[in-house]
Amino acid sequence: MKKRYLFNDLWKYLEHKNALIITGMRQVGKTTLMKQLYEQVNKPKLWYDFENPLELLHFENINYDAVYEALKNEAGSGKERLYVFIDEIQNFPEITKIIKYLIDKYNIKFVVTGSSNYYLKNLFPESLSGRKFLFVLQPLGFNEYLFFNNKIDNGRQGSGINFISSYSILEYKKHETDYYLYLEYGGFPEVVTTTDIITKKLILKNIFASFFEKDIKILSDIKDIRELRDLILLLVPRTGNILDVTKLSNELGVNRVKIYSYLELLQGVFFIKLIPKFSKSIDRTIAGGRKVYFSDTGLLNIIGKVNNGQLFENAVANQLSNYGELSFYNKRNTAEIDFILNKEIAFEVKLKSSFSDLKKLEKNSSGLGLSGHYLVSKNFSETEKTIFPMFI
Repeated sequence: MKKRYLFNDLWKYLEHKNALIITGMRQVGKTTLMKQLYEQVNKPKLWYDFENPLELLHFENINYDAVYEALKNEAGSGKERLYVFIDEIQNFPEITKIIKYLIDKYNIKFVVTGSSNYYLKNLFPESLSGRKFLFVLQPLGFNEYLFFNNKIDNGRQGSGINFISSYSILEYKKHETDYYLYLEYGGFPEVVTTTDIITKKLILKNIFASFFEKDIKILSDIKDIRELRDLILLLVPRTGNILDVTKLSNELGVNRVKIYSYLELLQGVFFIKLIPKFSKSIDRTIAGGRKVYFSDTGLLNIIGKVNNGQLFENAVANQLSNYGELSFYNKRNTAEIDFILNKEIAFEVKLKSSFSDLKKLEKNSSGLGLSGHYLVSKNFSETEKTIFPMFI
């Protein structure tokens, strides 16, 4: 079975004392990834699935030393270091105290998954500060999409953005059709590896349904699921636009405070991305005034329809976010930059880039003192400093 690119990052820290926490949307492959780590560990190890109530019994003893003795006996570890893998950790919040104790006193290595960052923020309090590394598993990037479909080898993982802008039209055409499919159906692993179009759509519908059945009903106290559903439907046509929370509040008939909490929840469970305005200082802005994108274009297309420009910009937002923090620049609608990566590099997204686009981007980015700027073009263009999405 193919491994996600995050596998190598996790493997590097498998000997470190800290617990490894893998989080992300449902069905992005967290459990599979952790199983692959588990299978390659050749030391005493245990696996628990916290969706099974019987598995919780191993950790319900208030005597944590007794918990350790039981785990050690079950694994037959003796004096060797014990590795404990736990799936769906959010189902037993009390586990954090046990993890802290067993790391500090017995040097147990924990590798765990949790399905929601929104919930994990409260699940892992400051008491675990310095004892955890948090990794977010996203839907497949396009490079991983090609790898999972046997179109490329595993050679480019971790190599960063490819800023080469001198690709020939033949190189561009090689993966053009693949990218269009990626735009339409997104990067959930099961969707990517399914060839039948009807089945792809059914899987995406099931992912959307499970979001409401599990993440929302279990992880939040929202009483009216319809309000959240209607908000999501209102966000679809706003993809790539700056949110006006007051307008959303008026359209839904819901107060602004509740809208903010819904947006925070949707971002916290990785359903959407809220991109803040560019600022050289620490950004303390809230959800209002941010641009909204969906975390997977396949999911976006199942919920509603957007135009080609919005869909492409959404895909680029997801691709670029794998390389750091994104922001955008907008000066009273007179000067705009679609994305600024790590407060250093400007990106303007176009269906087909032109020389006038480049001139405008160069002026705007130099005015902000950014170190680089690039056009991202969906269609082939020979414009200088144009990169193509299939090489990001």
